[in-house]
Amino acid sequence: MNSELLSIAKEVAIKAGLAIMDVFVSEDFATEYKADDSPVTKADKTANDIINSVLESTGLPVLSEENIQIPFSGRQSFTKYWLVDPLDGTKSFVRREPDFTVNIALIENDTPVLGVVYVPATQKLYWGSVGGGAFIKEAGVQKQIHVSETAEPLRVVASKNHLDDATARFIEQFRNPDIKNIGSSLKILAIAEGTADIYPRLRPSCMEWDTAAAHAVLEAAGGYINDLENKPLSYNKEDLLNPGFIATNNLKSFKI
Repeated sequence: MNSELLSIAKEVAIKAGLAIMDVFVSEDFATEYKADDSPVTKADKTANDIINSVLESTGLPVLSEENIQIPFSGRQSFTKYWLVDPLDGTKSFVRREPDFTVNIALIENDTPVLGVVYVPATQKLYWGSVGGGAFIKEAGVQKQIHVSETAEPLRVVASKNHLDDATARFIEQFRNPDIKNIGSSLKILAIAEGTADIYPRLRPSCMEWDTAAAHAVLEAAGGYINDLENKPLSYNKEDLLNPGFIATNNLKSFKI
């Protein structure tokens, strides 16, 4: 069953990504701002409509950043549902930078068991599932991906738009780290494909839909995302804000 759902998620992620690129190359983003001052564009809304129209046909609930939010009383009984960010990295998108993604995750019992991430600007498609491995398809070529051994110097990925003081101090403990600032879920995917070792985000500043799809890919690739109590990130909490966390290729190497 989940293999069929994976195929559906991959197909609609690409379809949404093509619609996003139509807006990206235009001059009409129709940017608005939410109450938290985060931007939302025509691309966010169009991609969301495309994804909803397909995922709703599976009969599973859809929890998306751009949908009217379902109160906890209405979703606490969810055992299996879709968790979607139709356009992660909207700030990069508005600046016409390429690091934005389409994120679709399948959550079962508060755990991401399947994830698809599409990168519209580069046409890279990532996916992973529990027991099924993690993969990337680029320029028509598909290959399996896996986390790498921890490198020296340490390869750190950090948020381009949300680097907080606590995270900066945490990074300072490492000797001459190789630091890259990247937008969207691409930070987690860098670890999954073996080009980074750790992504710390110690201050709660992103939502469950920002991490779920890439979380599934990373775990399928042999990596981890744990909170600051060293427990795996959990989903469908009453508050959808993620706690501070560390994504990494090797839990034993890093301590808070």
